[in-house]
Amino acid sequence: MKLVTLLPADQYVVVNKTILTEIDKKNLIHLYEPIIGFGSVSLYLTLWSDLDRLEIMSRDFTHHHLMSILKCSLDAIKQSREALEAVGLMKTYFKEGDINSYVYELYSPLSASEFFNNPILNIVLYNNIGEEEYNNLKKINRKVNIDLKDYEDITKPMNAVFEPTSMPVVEARSRETLPLNIESDIDFDLILSSIPKGILSEKALNKKMKELIINLSFIYDLDTLKMVELIRASLNEKGGIDRDTLRKNARKYYQFRSGNLPTLVYRMQPEYLKTPTGDNSRKGRIIGVFENTSPYDFLKSKYHGSNPTARDLKLLEMLMIDLELNPAVVNVLIDYVLKKNNNKLSVSYVETIAGQWKRAGVKTAKEAMDLAEKEHKKMQKNNDKKSSKKLIEAPVPVWFDKNLKKTEVSAEEAKELEELLKI
Repeated sequence: MKLVTLLPADQYVVVNKTILTEIDKKNLIHLYEPIIGFGSVSLYLTLWSDLDRLEIMSRDFTHHHLMSILKCSLDAIKQSREALEAVGLMKTYFKEGDINSYVYELYSPLSASEFFNNPILNIVLYNNIGEEEYNNLKKINRKVNIDLKDYEDITKPMNAVFEPTSMPVVEARSRETLPLNIESDIDFDLILSSIPKGILSEKALNKKMKELIINLSFIYDLDTLKMVELIRASLNEKGGIDRDTLRKNARKYYQFRSGNLPTLVYRMQPEYLKTPTGDNSRKGRIIGVFENTSPYDFLKSKYHGSNPTARDLKLLEMLMIDLELNPAVVNVLIDYVLKKNNNKLSVSYVETIAGQWKRAGVKTAKEAMDLAEKEHKKMQKNNDKKSSKKLIEAPVPVWFDKNLKKTEVSAEEAKELEELLKI
């Protein structure tokens, strides 16, 4: 990237790419400030105040203007700007001339629910402020869900209230957010030069492998030299890098150093994806377990309180990081597979179901439960067609194909429900 020297006389103009609400400003302080610092938040709000009355684009300013208002150096302003760029709040464009010119595009912060569901910002916030403050923020920003199952939706549609109009359609500004752009400090040239050509093939560092290395370096906080060591230990006989071995080595190193896995496997279902409160039926209680337990703790409960094996933790990590399945969905998947597969977490079996759920866009525990039951019934129907003999029905989870609203349950069902709710 080109080295740009920032001078007080350099001009800038602010372009508004979104709509900033009072809630966004609170999110800037509560969620972003612990990550980017008060200087970056001050810079963001100062640039926002530079906009004109229509809040679309500002007039030309010099960076001396920012120095005067913020009472800080150009270096501090530059660092604050780069922090805003890193978390997706701002984009910067540069044009060289007698007087250099900048365009600063401002984007909205993520909503609280989006922020806590972001696998990267969520982890960084947790690591910066600690568990207690993190949980307090989640409580403050939790979404209130009301059980409306006994209510009727009588909301009127627009065409039932207003007459059709021939007014021209005007395109209005919409709320825009930037995707998180991770630019790693990993030096791939150094990796290539540190490992002899006869050992590491240049083709090994293809685009997908570089993406994996960047993701692992961020998730496990690895620098280039440490990554070189891990890559050396992950090479196969053809000079390629074994993806699974590299992931395993990175995870082992992280656990050895910190004693834990990344906080992603300890996350619970985001508040905005939870079911409404007030459902005290047995099915509602089961869904509550899936939603309010982290995949790590849920899997640990299946080990009767013992720590899960490294192999099973690796599987959890793959489901949450690679496939980006939500925590409650992972819990449903674990429970389903263990029951259907003789209490074994077969990697191929899990990956097959997880891939289907990912393609189907499953986000909640209820969606996962419904899809699992639907597929089970479909398979049973196909088996019945193929065979005239009555097959022994395989065990199914307690929440599976059961009338969970009934007041009486069998002793076996009651015991299994009790086991599930022990977590």
